[in-house]
Amino acid sequence: MTRFLVLGGAHLDRRATLATETRPGASNPGRWREEPGGGGFNAAQTLSRLGNDVQMVSVRGGDAAGETVAQAAEAAGIADMAQVFLDRSTPSYSAVLDQNGDLVIGVADMDLYDHFSLRQLSKKSIRDAIAACDRVLCDANLPQSTLAALTERTTAADKPLAAIAISPAKVVRLAGLLPELSVLFLNAAEAAALCETSRPRDWPDRLRAAGLKSAVITGGGDPLIGFDSQCVFQIDPPDVTDIVDVTGAGDALAAATLDALGGGTPLPEAARAGIAAAGLAVRSPAAAPPDLDLPAVRAAMALVPDPVMLS
Repeated sequence: MTRFLVLGGAHLDRRATLATETRPGASNPGRWREEPGGGGFNAAQTLSRLGNDVQMVSVRGGDAAGETVAQAAEAAGIADMAQVFLDRSTPSYSAVLDQNGDLVIGVADMDLYDHFSLRQLSKKSIRDAIAACDRVLCDANLPQSTLAALTERTTAADKPLAAIAISPAKVVRLAGLLPELSVLFLNAAEAAALCETSRPRDWPDRLRAAGLKSAVITGGGDPLIGFDSQCVFQIDPPDVTDIVDVTGAGDALAAATLDALGGGTPLPEAARAGIAAAGLAVRSPAAAPPDLDLPAVRAAMALVPDPVMLS
């Protein structure tokens, strides 16, 4: 068991899945669902269900949505350390998915995360949590100044800090902090934004040149590309024909990879566990499936090919 401290998004996800082919500019039949989500929170739930000790630090409003997030954290076995702003609304993410479960458009109402300030990190409870944990995970929902302060604190405490990119618009907040990260999880669009090129073969060299120690870059159905100090590798994900919802797949991948790293598994093999978890996540309507546990991940890994070393 690894002790994780997670800092980042914990909010309400609203997702509509269209029942027919997408018709822009017109009314489309479909169904809405709501559940607690956020990159950090999705990963925290999966880390807990994989058998780890997890604390979560976030901000939320004093509203019904915030209470829903609090209840979900308790149900998942997460120690909730959120700062509650009673006079504000909990952040939310609203998305429209096509009939195949792929994202059409998303709207992020995340202004409250701007109040996740340096003052929050200075609290004794958070300083103590950093000192007591084994690994720290953050997401790029946090303000850039807060992310910079977090890297200083984790470096001073000698705690490995991993990060989830969240989006092409937000990953740039991490650009100047890459040397302080132990591993960065991002998708192809986020890698293109951070590296300023859409050529996948250039991403490892550019990220290494910027000081990043290791990364896992997902491409949906395309090969995953990863690197650490020893190698650059590629893994072809198994075909998934019964996709229900892609939301949270990258968060599940990050959580399962970090769980394996916490157990001493090298990154190329740990990424296989991440791919297995992502495959389970996209088959579920939930962003962090309640049945995504260690036996399920180990069983799903049987379908994931071995890494191919590129260098």
